[in-house]
Amino acid sequence: MSARRAPTAARRAALPPPAAAPPAASSSAGRSTYAPASFDVLVDDAGTAVAAALGDGKTLIEVEFPALPGDKDGYAGSSDQYIDNNTQFALAAGRRLAKEGRTVRVLVPDAVELKRSSKVFAAALASLPGVTMGHLREAAPPGGLAGLARMFGGGGDAAAETPKPPPADVYIAVNASTIELPDAEAYFGAVEAGGAAFVFFNMELDTLRADLGLFGFPPKALQHRFLSRITPAFYVRPRDYAQTVPVPPYLINYSGALFREFPGPWQVMLKQDNGEYACVAEDRLRYTLGEAKLEMAGAVGLGDAVKTGTRNSTWWEDDFDVEGSHDWRK
Repeated sequence: MSARRAPTAARRAALPPPAAAPPAASSSAGRSTYAPASFDVLVDDAGTAVAAALGDGKTLIEVEFPALPGDKDGYAGSSDQYIDNNTQFALAAGRRLAKEGRTVRVLVPDAVELKRSSKVFAAALASLPGVTMGHLREAAPPGGLAGLARMFGGGGDAAAETPKPPPADVYIAVNASTIELPDAEAYFGAVEAGGAAFVFFNMELDTLRADLGLFGFPPKALQHRFLSRITPAFYVRPRDYAQTVPVPPYLINYSGALFREFPGPWQVMLKQDNGEYACVAEDRLRYTLGEAKLEMAGAVGLGDAVKTGTRNSTWWEDDFDVEGSHDWRK
């Protein structure tokens, strides 16, 4: 495996050593290859990783994988299909967790989407004991003023009026947008004291993070105080790249993925001709997408031919020293 580059290596050294893995997460070795045969396999692997994270005491968890065949950009495909696929996958993951005796509540963004999804997935819900559906605003104060205040950095003072969320062991949030992230934060705040876990399921958090701080969106502080606390349990982010070279074939295409399966390390996977992903680098600290690209390029022999430009990371990847937690990197 190749070595990490100096800036991130220094940050890695600043992190405390990982705690010993509990029985539920006894293996920390990464996969040498990954080639899921279907979405059923992806969802089952995601459920297993979430169960391992829960066994390790994690209460804020992320699952991320492409929801559409060949999808790299989420909503660039059919929006309704994307939303329905994600909801279906979240319900399937809920079934996986419910089989272990946990109660699960799948949360869509609001009451309108809940009404729609409850109709679309009525038959599935009827066959899933231990799994229910709700929405992120069901625990919001009347009028939603506290949620609006949170969006613009305030804390709100209507906690006494906030309805109590329906009880569950695990809440799985799906299909929320950036402006609904404060609702997710408030919902978790309402259930955290009871020991419940909260899973962000295929919400493309990196895409949502990019909107933070823009006019009309929540502030960047939301990443620093809340999103940075989320542990990625199962993460598959495919990427396609092309590099021109001065000799034949002049254009080299290569693909891969940033991959993590809890409790294993972060891995850079290079896509092979047979569609299988093969690990070319791994580390216990998350790679930036720029670093992952360089690792893939090195694995195909491009090395220094890849032009990285002036920046190799995003603001949320750079804000190491101001984030309240480093869990999202681990």
